Amino acid sequence: MIGKQFVKGNEAVAMAAIKAGVRCYFGYPITPQSDIPEYLSRELPRNGGTFIQAESEIGAINMVLGASAAGLRAMTSSSGPGISLKQEGISYMAGSELPGVIVDIMRQGPGLGGIDASQADYYQATRGGGHGGYRIIVLAPGSVQEMYDLTMLAFDLSDLYRIPAMVLADSVLGQMKESITPNRRPVCALPPKDWAVRGWAEGSPQNVVKSLKLGDGEMEKFHWEMHARYQLLADRESRWEEYRTDDARLIVTAFGSTARISRTAVETARAAGMKVGLLRPITLVPFPKKIYADLSRRCKLFLDIELSTGQMIDDVRLSVERDTEVAFYGRPPGAGSLPTPEEIFEQIGKVYP
Repeated sequence: MIGKQFVKGNEAVAMAAIKAGVRCYFGYPITPQSDIPEYLSRELPRNGGTFIQAESEIGAINMVLGASAAGLRAMTSSSGPGISLKQEGISYMAGSELPGVIVDIMRQGPGLGGIDASQADYYQATRGGGHGGYRIIVLAPGSVQEMYDLTMLAFDLSDLYRIPAMVLADSVLGQMKESITPNRRPVCALPPKDWAVRGWAEGSPQNVVKSLKLGDGEMEKFHWEMHARYQLLADRESRWEEYRTDDARLIVTAFGSTARISRTAVETARAAGMKVGLLRPITLVPFPKKIYADLSRRCKLFLDIELSTGQMIDDVRLSVERDTEVAFYGRPPGAGSLPTPEEIFEQIGKVYP
């Protein structure tokens, strides 16, 4: 039994990857996620794995593709500009039905941006990012413990559904320290990787991993199969957290570090006699649409809080009942600081019915 440890969010990701059985890490340093490759460069070889600092982010994601095709658990990590460079490789992984974990510790953008916290990679993560109409699994931690737990879960879900998975957090969670219990392990029965590329052996068929599908009707069939898999993922794997929503007249919704701040504002509102709750999506893909629809049947006012000018709000509006009002408060990248609980409480007061 391993006791509690006081670690950074980025370190928790790296620790979880080793616990989950990652065999290969390929990456390239970029602030504010460089603690992840730094930790793995030291610890992964000690645990029988391979660490390679690639020549570029493009090289790194294609090394992940190759290792995954051979049946190994592989991962990479980066921040906004680096994730942009990885998008073609992620699209090829999706088209080849290859698992793999990508960690995005979000920073400001577009372009080079800056190293402060942002949640403006939401569109990039949840809308596929690359070409070809695919989706990836996207998990949004809200604590350092969840940085650990959801990294482990990302490996399992990616293997189970043969879809790349992303852990999406901002620099607040990546750089903050909290106590975690590092021996938690999601239980997930994984299928054998009988599709993996392997050397020729008598009586054993050679597998080919590819995204090029030129047979008559082959690509259309593939897209409908993936669509069905996305539906299955939504039915089985949607995750969220509710706080005091039972009697709420206003529901605040936020993800990641912003949800932590919003929870304090909700507690302040409750102390002031206001019936306010919090809904935090943990899976951004699949987005937990059903709980938004269910809650909006009795609560007709939502307040979306983001570290951007508004991206998740589109999914909120698409998920709630049509007669539900969705208000918004955002702090775009470059504002210089995170919103305070008092600031969010003020916004609650402005829209509370």
